[in-house]
Amino acid sequence: MAENKEEIAVSKSKTGFYYSFLTIVLLFCLIQIGFGAILNISKTISYRGKISVLTKIRDHAEAQNHDLKEDIKQFSSTQSLEGIARNNLKMAGEDEVLILINNNQPQAPAKKKLKHKKRKK
Repeated sequence: MAENKEEIAVSKSKTGFYYSFLTIVLLFCLIQIGFGAILNISKTISYRGKISVLTKIRDHAEAQNHDLKEDIKQFSSTQSLEGIARNNLKMAGEDEVLILINNNQPQAPAKKKLKHKKRKK
């Protein structure tokens, strides 16, 4: 009987060690899974923020591109080019006479102050 009790005690200690080892391995796996899940969630949040910023930048660039295309259409028309030539470049069309009126007032000459030196007598 004594031998049987010793075998049972040894068997229980082996089983206890085995269960303890499995518990530690399972806890380590749970910690790894939890850490991985938290890391993935934080990356997802970060990427969604970056996507929203890039979407705003893209929308702004598309709007600016549309405005530039409209400007190109506007400046490409013949009437627009003639208007720019007449107003900014002071040009005239065929059979036209260009008259420029200068409204600048002539500046009065600046008076110079003369310093007279007193002579000693």
